[in-house]
Amino acid sequence: MLLQATDITKLYGVTTILGGIGLQVLERDRIGLVGVNGAGKSTLLQILAGELTPDGGQIFKAKETRVGYLAQNSGLQSDRTIWEEMLDVFSDLTETEQELRRMEIQIADPGLAHDDKAYQDLLTRYAIKSDWFKDQGGYEIETRIRSVLHGMGFGSFSPDTVISTLSGGQKTRLALARILLQAPDLLMLDEPTNHLDIQTLTWLEDYLRNYSGALLVVSHDRYFLDRLVTAIVEIERHQSRRYTGNYSRYIELKAAEYESQMKLYEKQQDEIARMETFIQKNIVRASTTKRAQSRRKALEKMDVMDRPLGDLKKASFSFEAEITSGKDVLQVDGLSYAFEPGSSPLFKNVSFSLRRGETVALIGPNGIGKSTLLKILTGDLKPTAGSITWGTKVKVGYYDQEQSHLNPQNTVLEEVWNAFPHMEEARIRSVLGNFLFSGEDVLKKISALSGGEKARIALSKLMLQKANVLILDEPTNHLDLFSKEVLESALIDYDGTLLFISHDRYFLNKMAERIEELHPGGAEHFLGNYDDYLAKKQELQELAAEQANSEASKPGPQDRSSDAEASTGKTGAANYEADKQAKRQERARLRRLEQLEETIARLEGEIANLEAELMLPEIYQDYTALQERQSVIDSNKLELSSAYEEWESLAAE
Repeated sequence: MLLQATDITKLYGVTTILGGIGLQVLERDRIGLVGVNGAGKSTLLQILAGELTPDGGQIFKAKETRVGYLAQNSGLQSDRTIWEEMLDVFSDLTETEQELRRMEIQIADPGLAHDDKAYQDLLTRYAIKSDWFKDQGGYEIETRIRSVLHGMGFGSFSPDTVISTLSGGQKTRLALARILLQAPDLLMLDEPTNHLDIQTLTWLEDYLRNYSGALLVVSHDRYFLDRLVTAIVEIERHQSRRYTGNYSRYIELKAAEYESQMKLYEKQQDEIARMETFIQKNIVRASTTKRAQSRRKALEKMDVMDRPLGDLKKASFSFEAEITSGKDVLQVDGLSYAFEPGSSPLFKNVSFSLRRGETVALIGPNGIGKSTLLKILTGDLKPTAGSITWGTKVKVGYYDQEQSHLNPQNTVLEEVWNAFPHMEEARIRSVLGNFLFSGEDVLKKISALSGGEKARIALSKLMLQKANVLILDEPTNHLDLFSKEVLESALIDYDGTLLFISHDRYFLNKMAERIEELHPGGAEHFLGNYDDYLAKKQELQELAAEQANSEASKPGPQDRSSDAEASTGKTGAANYEADKQAKRQERARLRRLEQLEETIARLEGEIANLEAELMLPEIYQDYTALQERQSVIDSNKLELSSAYEEWESLAAE
């Protein structure tokens, strides 16, 4: 065991933040810490890292356990160069290396050869230190640094770049790179995916999946949690609860747990009602009064369950279009943008179109110009070249990830009411209530709000616009996991046209019907969601590699002089096309096998859980509940049999 926290409490004034939190971290654990904004996740990490003192509880940690903690948006502050700062992580190894070099000079000194004992002692010390240096990875320092810097997006940066000249986001990524190189036994990360593009996110996931220590991660990135963690610890109502599995499994388990608790509660309430009715009817009858008194005693001794609390209050909203746009919503042709006349364009030759009802994602690495492109579409910026044609009856609603359109001097109420002055105050307050601003909250200044609160204000204004085209720049940034799900539900039900930027791959998978990947030289189009995009990119890379191999193996001009040789070339081309088709089919077969294996595992798990429930007294004594579960089991077994048949057929090919 690396760390154990027991009954941790933390108060700010009289307000309880954490109340009796328990947490255990074992070697190689992969734990995701979740909860709504303000639940106390970051506070708990600070307490575990020793940066905050708890008001109650105990933390046990083995002496030799090294704990590393990276706070949210904590950029690296240093006047050193990137290379100097990363190399400082290995200061004990570099000092040992310098000592080894000094010892080598001594070993080569002819004067020492006359003293056999001193010479042998030196050789022994050199061998011991040399072995330690090798075992601790001393010969791989440079490789490790370069690998992590490249993965975190600093591959093109000069090692001599001074850290103080970097942007805030770059300093945050560099701080993450530094703690990864430190490789503590327990690595605690608070929102490590902030400021990372999809390519860097993917690299970080793969790195952390192979990390030798334990991980405790706070993240609102559900795709990241699904790929990385094997347990979820939820903080809700100041308490903690642990669930085995990734984020998606946690959602399933929590829903099933609530449903089960509610059924038990309702069953007990029915039993109590029956007992009370019997007591009332029979307490005054001489013949039945003893039975009634017995029931009353049993009722008094009963351990009455509290009603399950269920989910915390969530934001509640929907997007509606006031009017319907024409079928052709947007046409972009040859769009280019440069920051200054005559300078190299940020991007050029960008062309794409939007039709009514489409949901399109715009993706690309950080700095490629995605937000700039959206600002051109909304008229906030002018393009250097190209044309933008909006369709008929188009009304655009724009969500800015920086919330730069919010006035920091306004109160929450003023910000929304000023944008829609024709509405009554009661209506504005009602809308704000749906976005979790109630009572005195509406009198808070915009400048005093958190990032998540500002995001909810911007979304409330967007909802009231009733636009038929929504342009969203990173709409899930700053939102907690539960608010993201509410936003997704609202956008799925939206009947207008949607164009959005997002690094949230879970959101991309759920929302995108088409993906536009922005490059410096244009935009590339992909049908489907993020997983479809990845599969297509993989297929294109494989085809490019196959084509390169084919080109390399083609005969030269001197070998193609006869008709027979030309015929052979045609046969080779036909074989190449057939081989390509066969490989495509094999990839499709393997993907389907993987899907079937996941379905089989899910169905088997559900059947096992339901069969276990059949053994519970409250189930087998309840004919209706028994029949419901048996019906689901029979249905699942039928589906399982079909899945097995298809799997066996595909596996035999």
